[in-house]
Amino acid sequence: MQQHRFGPGPLLDEKGNLSEPGYATALLKTYDRTKIKAPKMRVKEWDYYLIINDRFGVALTIDDNGYMGLLSASVLDFETRTETTVSPMFWLPMGKTGFPASSAEGDVKKTLKNASGSFEHTEEGRRLRFRIDSFRDGKPFECDIILCDAPQDTMVIATPFKKKGHFYYNQKIVGMRARGYFAVGEDRTELDPRETFGLLDWGRGVWTYKNTWYWSAAQGEVDGHVFGFNLGYGFGDTTAASENMLFFDGVAHKLSRVDFGIPKKPDGSDDLLAPWHFTDDECRLDLVFTPLFDRASDTNVLVIRSDQHQVFGRFSGTVKLDDGREIVLSEFLGFAEKVFNKW
Repeated sequence: MQQHRFGPGPLLDEKGNLSEPGYATALLKTYDRTKIKAPKMRVKEWDYYLIINDRFGVALTIDDNGYMGLLSASVLDFETRTETTVSPMFWLPMGKTGFPASSAEGDVKKTLKNASGSFEHTEEGRRLRFRIDSFRDGKPFECDIILCDAPQDTMVIATPFKKKGHFYYNQKIVGMRARGYFAVGEDRTELDPRETFGLLDWGRGVWTYKNTWYWSAAQGEVDGHVFGFNLGYGFGDTTAASENMLFFDGVAHKLSRVDFGIPKKPDGSDDLLAPWHFTDDECRLDLVFTPLFDRASDTNVLVIRSDQHQVFGRFSGTVKLDDGREIVLSEFLGFAEKVFNKW
């Protein structure tokens, strides 16, 4: 697959379409919400952070989907194979949440009656603070986490849809070091940056009403090197580029097409808790993904639906960097998800 690497400039043309589909390793295109031609109700903006080590994780989201927004927090326990997620919603924000136009600067904050969240840039790094008054068994959740040591390269992709004025501009920053804490009630967990890593999923765009995406990511250390990956497909026109990348000590290594190899049950439905087999079209990726648990939710309200399956598990197998070096993964923690939306 020949992939187009785009250069700097405005993200959208005068008609609200992508000026140059493709990929990069930094946010070279300038996102300007005022250039979008679609109704405010259709614009979607979010920041999603996942902080994990081999035993536990925290996921934090602030998003503004036009007609609704949410603050979401998850606590993941990979030893007991359990998770708790609480996602207070708010209605008709239509851009008033105030997301910055770049991941490199600007802050986002949202306060509700019984919850609050903020993602801020500080001298120490990205500071993530959340509080949800009733999280588990009536106990509150709170966290104060710093992400630092950002990698040199990131995954950036500008993906058009076939419908005019619709696009997705996305950055994944994989493999930041994490420190700080999270707590549920009096149960407080400290984060050690030597073993705890964070990623950012930064998204801005105008989506079509009905779509399915597949996304997988992992981050950690392999033989003393920081390693991670971002894999995905399933929506939009990816003729110009895919979002598939490996990251080795902060340097990106581009992959072409991938397939998650989701197993099937006898009736043809997905068997998400059976082992998956990840492969690619250039024989650089050969991974078996063994699930631990499925962080599943299905929101179905009138014409809006979001059926989400974020499956956490461990990857074993091999990947090849651009120079042919082979990286061997053994029980490497990460996730793979399938999400269907009507939104």
